[in-house]
Amino acid sequence: MESIRSIYKIGLGPSSSHTMGPRKAAELFRIENPACTHFRVTLYGSLAATGKGHLTDVAISGAFIPAITEFIWKPEEVLPIHTNGMKFETLDENGTIQNSKVDYSIGGGDLYSEKKPNTNQVYSISTMDEILAYVEKNGISFWEFVEKYEAPELWEYLVLVWKEMKTCLERGLETEGVLPGSIHLSRKAMQYHLRSNGFAGTLKRKTRLYSFALAVSEENAGGGKVVTAPTCGSSGVLPAVLYHMHVDYEMPESRIIKALAIAGLIGNLIKTNASISGATVGCQGEIGAACSMASAAATFLFGGTNGQIEYAAEIGMEHHLGLTCDPVCGLVQIPCIERNAFGAERALDACAYAILSDGHHHISFDKVVETMEQTGHDLPSLYKETSMGGLAIFGKEENNT
Repeated sequence: MESIRSIYKIGLGPSSSHTMGPRKAAELFRIENPACTHFRVTLYGSLAATGKGHLTDVAISGAFIPAITEFIWKPEEVLPIHTNGMKFETLDENGTIQNSKVDYSIGGGDLYSEKKPNTNQVYSISTMDEILAYVEKNGISFWEFVEKYEAPELWEYLVLVWKEMKTCLERGLETEGVLPGSIHLSRKAMQYHLRSNGFAGTLKRKTRLYSFALAVSEENAGGGKVVTAPTCGSSGVLPAVLYHMHVDYEMPESRIIKALAIAGLIGNLIKTNASISGATVGCQGEIGAACSMASAAATFLFGGTNGQIEYAAEIGMEHHLGLTCDPVCGLVQIPCIERNAFGAERALDACAYAILSDGHHHISFDKVVETMEQTGHDLPSLYKETSMGGLAIFGKEENNT
């Protein structure tokens, strides 16, 4: 398994797979071809189907400035390795291809190059059952397991991650206006946060949590700076829960950082054994994974045992099984933004449910991740970030009226 740093990437929204990944691929291709003045980019599958709404072309062409960038869109054609395929070509003054490369944006801002597959492995074990056995045998917590395998610099990086999460959330709470795109969706985070102050007790905490998740998700939808957790589209769930624990339950930041490590481990297991790509397994791999990560983090912060943490993570994923990825107009707005708010609330529900138990349950985290992957493969492609089915269809109808 890779370092959990791969789960937390800091960059611009609105999509880790459709914006951050393609931008990185374009930058790498630009470095390989510094003198080129004319690039051609062919986008395939999901990248082509929702790329314009996700600003894929804007992200890629920005890496090639001042060169000319020509785009070809092939939503009906899927390359062998992943639905988010892209081909980069350099053209001379006669339009003749001089160099080419195929890359894949596989989710969470990661790339899989045909020429250079990723082999950066840090962990020697990569299933929850193995990890649970190890931590129980050695009497340690999940964050101590992370510390054993990761480089010491990880903690400094997680401090930076937490700082960026807070900055993004607080910026989102202060920003009003309409998000870019054809839906003309208004931001709601500030309104929800102001209205939450009129409530008390549990209702106040719940509505504040909504506002925290909306703040990050709206920043992402507006192309702002976010942290993937594990993706841009699901980047509001974990920060909302952690910020809520920090300000409403006065959890010290030292424990928040450890909770980030545990959440990263959960996300890493999902990414390794299934997928966090909405284009591959639907939104269950994004919001489901984010909820699972946040459920584990919250359970740790409330003093849960290793078994209870594993149970919470399993609940968070289990109850998002089959969730489709059907963005209206190809934008990371409807239903994505609201899903972050409800994913955050469901994470706290999973935490409470797990802590009430003794940590024992019938369906293991590993089994639910395996089920999620199979469910994702069984979903028709129109429900996997193509905007061809589900809510996206009704959204198109309403947008055209």
